[in-house]
Amino acid sequence: MTARGSAAPLRIGNASGFYGDRFEAVREMLTGGPLDVLTGDYLAELTMLILGRDRLKDPRLGYAKTFLRQLEEGLGLAVEHGVKIVTNAGGLHPAGLADAVRELSARVGVPVRVAHVEGDDLVGRGWGEGVLTANAYLGGAGIAACLRGGADVVVTGRVADAALVSGPAAAHFGWAADDHDRLAGAVVAGHVLECGTQATGGNYAFFGELGDVRRPGFPLAEIHSDGSAVITKHPGTGGAVTTGTVTAQLLYETAGARYPGPDVTARLDTVRLTEDGPDRVRIEGVRGEAPPATLKVGLTRMGGWRNEVVFVLTGLDIEAKARLVRGQLEEALERAGRRPREVSWSLARTDHGDAGVQEEASALLRLVVRDPDAEAVGRAVSGAAIELALASYPGFHVTAPPGKGAPYGVFEAAYAAAEDVRQVAVLPDGERVRIPPAPGAAGEPAAVPAELPEPLPAGPTRRAPLGLVAGARSGDKGGSANVGVWVRTDRAWRWLAHELTVSRFRQLMPETEKLTVCREDLPNLRALNFTVDGLLGEGVASQARFDPQAKALGEWLRSRHVEIPEVLL
Repeated sequence: MTARGSAAPLRIGNASGFYGDRFEAVREMLTGGPLDVLTGDYLAELTMLILGRDRLKDPRLGYAKTFLRQLEEGLGLAVEHGVKIVTNAGGLHPAGLADAVRELSARVGVPVRVAHVEGDDLVGRGWGEGVLTANAYLGGAGIAACLRGGADVVVTGRVADAALVSGPAAAHFGWAADDHDRLAGAVVAGHVLECGTQATGGNYAFFGELGDVRRPGFPLAEIHSDGSAVITKHPGTGGAVTTGTVTAQLLYETAGARYPGPDVTARLDTVRLTEDGPDRVRIEGVRGEAPPATLKVGLTRMGGWRNEVVFVLTGLDIEAKARLVRGQLEEALERAGRRPREVSWSLARTDHGDAGVQEEASALLRLVVRDPDAEAVGRAVSGAAIELALASYPGFHVTAPPGKGAPYGVFEAAYAAAEDVRQVAVLPDGERVRIPPAPGAAGEPAAVPAELPEPLPAGPTRRAPLGLVAGARSGDKGGSANVGVWVRTDRAWRWLAHELTVSRFRQLMPETEKLTVCREDLPNLRALNFTVDGLLGEGVASQARFDPQAKALGEWLRSRHVEIPEVLL
């Protein structure tokens, strides 16, 4: 990598936003246009639980096996095009994946220098009983050390997603740990890239305006020495890069104006986006502050056993049918003396009157049970449900035969002092380099005041879906959900900033009524960000809701009807 002050921009692409993303993306990114670095993000809260269970079966596992299969072709392409590869596919066993990459290198006849970063694994440090995985979110400094040490491929375990970009950028430009503004710019660019095609039209609220989004291309960032960046994609690939698609991804799984990470705290309220040509959006003006003195630690544990039965209710008297079968099953569980610890029911009125298709005449009654004992959610529940088949509501049937139940996991966020986490970069020659933590902030920073615009003058309104004027992107952070809402004109922002208060948000989303809801204002992006604590229970693996990752929470909000000024419509 080049020395401090290099003027050449660094072109960093992404080929994976999660474990299971488009397999061909590595080849597409390596052959679609020039790159300096190709990253792959394979880890999520649920993924760590999956890898933890893999490791229980075989201690040699614990990494994303898909990445190795992608490298069988991709390694030669990367060397041919002079592209470094940086990935967190190491999961729970980065050293194991690094060894596997060396074996693959020898097998396919493509010599590469492989390094890895370790030290994130904190299992056994007193997190309580039943912890399966405990991993600190490391920063990009270990990645930077590996690249400076001559690595062609860098494998990490749990690092902050954006570290896959901030690390290579710091190595390329020679940034120091206190180059906060530059690092913050790279972190923001990394956050845009980390979820792959969500930055190029995937899962985008206004997808109908983008043209062909059937197969969006993966994004890349041109990082400059001052920390600014241009988000784009390879020529000829699908989807689009617009200020809207970039804004949507910036709001994804964030909370306040400050975006804390192990390298730096990025100030999202300072981000400025401008169009820089077709499929090019410039990110600049990002300010950074010292990172927190603690590192986030993701804990997973097995939570118990879960089972689910979905009853189909068709035609007339839906509510009465639901009361009948619910009462029957509750009585059966009481008689058996094996009532699960948690029993929840939900009725989704998906039915329509006078429907021309039977499925459209049907509603779904969902029963979910949880218990530490597998037997309590197994035969005791499934048997009781099936025994009602000829003795309950007319038209009785279920979407699938109830089974024995399955284990479910729990995710929890904890924190550890950064100085207590021993991050190590293992260079291609085997040298082990201790990576000191970034100097953390001395205390809690003051709140960031947001200056809201003047409200729109009063005028005629029309009741219509919020989504006609506002986009949204939602997701999960442990047991909490976030919903980012943005508009595309200053006039619409003058309305949204005063219309969508926390109180109004609760009215539109009744599920949040008894939960803590926080709103953060991001005027530069014409956006509001809402965090709903506890909506997702104990995290995605616990499947507390039918949408366990809150992926569609924003689309539900956009579908709600509000009084919208006619000048905006």
